[in-house]
Amino acid sequence: MSLSTDAGIRALAVRVAERLQGAGRNLVVAESCTGGWVAKACTDLPGSSRWFLGGVVTYSDDLKVGLLGVSADALRQQGAVSQAVVRDMAVGALERLGGDVSVAVSGIAGPDGGLSGKPVGTVWFAWAVRHADQLEVRTALERFDGDREAIRRQAVASALGGVLEA
Repeated sequence: MSLSTDAGIRALAVRVAERLQGAGRNLVVAESCTGGWVAKACTDLPGSSRWFLGGVVTYSDDLKVGLLGVSADALRQQGAVSQAVVRDMAVGALERLGGDVSVAVSGIAGPDGGLSGKPVGTVWFAWAVRHADQLEVRTALERFDGDREAIRRQAVASALGGVLEA
């Protein structure tokens, strides 16, 4: 089963739910190009309120800054689809929404919007985990193929898969 099908995404969300509930942890999300699809995958599961607190969709740069505390300098210098920005999104989600684990996604789903060095299909991810005395953040860059829906599906699957590794 492909992880980016509806069944594959649901299976990943079930595994995330089991992992987080087993650890007594909660998830929050900060999404851009996925438009709330990660949150939808989580809340499609009955009982998700036991482990999923919520999230934000920050499609505009202004909302990234205002709601998540993303650095305006990072946005200006590196763009919304960058390691620095998704890192800020993931940390901001934990700081402003609560929770123990966060995932942030920002990318170019197309069909237009690609740039030199950042073609359509470029997606940055960040996962932040709150420990007793520190915050651990991991980032990843992926380049997906396909149309807008295919890119977004792959991004949702990767975001959830990364939570399993967090």
